[in-house]
Amino acid sequence: MLKKVFVIIMTLLLLALPLSAFAQEDDIVDIAVGNGSFTVLVAALQEAGLVETLQGDGPFTVFAPTDEAFADLLTALGIEAGDLLAHPQLADVLLYHVVSGKVMSTDLSEGMEAETINGESITVSLEGGVFINDSEVITPDIEATNGVIHVIDKVLVPEGFVLEQPQDDIVDIAVGNGSFTVLVAALQEAGLVETLQGDGPFTVFAPTDEAFADLLTALGIEAGDLLAHPQLTDVLLYHVVSGKVMSTDLSEGMEAETINGESITISLEGGVFINDSEVITPDIEATNGVIHVIDKVLVPEGFTLETETPNPQTGDPGALIYIFGAVAGAAGYMIAKKKKR
Repeated sequence: MLKKVFVIIMTLLLLALPLSAFAQEDDIVDIAVGNGSFTVLVAALQEAGLVETLQGDGPFTVFAPTDEAFADLLTALGIEAGDLLAHPQLADVLLYHVVSGKVMSTDLSEGMEAETINGESITVSLEGGVFINDSEVITPDIEATNGVIHVIDKVLVPEGFVLEQPQDDIVDIAVGNGSFTVLVAALQEAGLVETLQGDGPFTVFAPTDEAFADLLTALGIEAGDLLAHPQLTDVLLYHVVSGKVMSTDLSEGMEAETINGESITISLEGGVFINDSEVITPDIEATNGVIHVIDKVLVPEGFTLETETPNPQTGDPGALIYIFGAVAGAAGYMIAKKKKR
């Protein structure tokens, strides 16, 4: 009888134990939330909209900085937690801590490189400990239902991270730079200023005044001759792609649809080229997107001349005649507007 009572009691105790005592029930986010040492990381994941991502099937390997690690970073940068959470590259920073697949500490080897979900790679070192770049793994192999967490003592910062956040929109930058007066005038003439001051984000491939001046000299014409082409808007919008596309997002042969409906082609052979126009200054960030400076005007295939001159291709001097839609007075107006702010 006593034996039966003992068996019943043990059975009840076993049934009362949570299943987590035998199998891992929590996903990566659940573990981070429940641990209590990752409040900043969890807040950042929520702010960046990555909670559902890291609750997905995965599997994922997450190198998780502690609250102390984030505090050290904020002190080094001289910013508050709110500044980091509001940073436009927050998602990129967080995804630099995530590798696709379940990589246990026993899978790591000296000098091993692993591509993170943000596209950049991290490097493993096993000299004097386990290091991810220069951040040490202080607690490895916390298994989750959808992967594994390795706790690290420093926040991993990707190469493309820029602390200073842009304060100006695309048009403000073009006006204030001084190298895009013709482009600004054309935007003013085409009524696109408000469009490119909108939320976006936009990616703008911006020809410089120098590029335009060289073409004007080759043509032997004045800016006043470049006023009223009916497809001015189409040409300008052929320089604009929806979304924020950084230079690190570009790949050989990549095609991107512009806002005018036609596509541009990327080449990375010998530089960065948009069609046959070279990017001479990449990644000028704005509050509503990014500008890449180019050395030739992009001309869409659908562009039609009003004269008997053959249809120009990108970089052909004839293309310039039809992309200016305003005179220097319009550029002056925009600059004056900027100064009044």
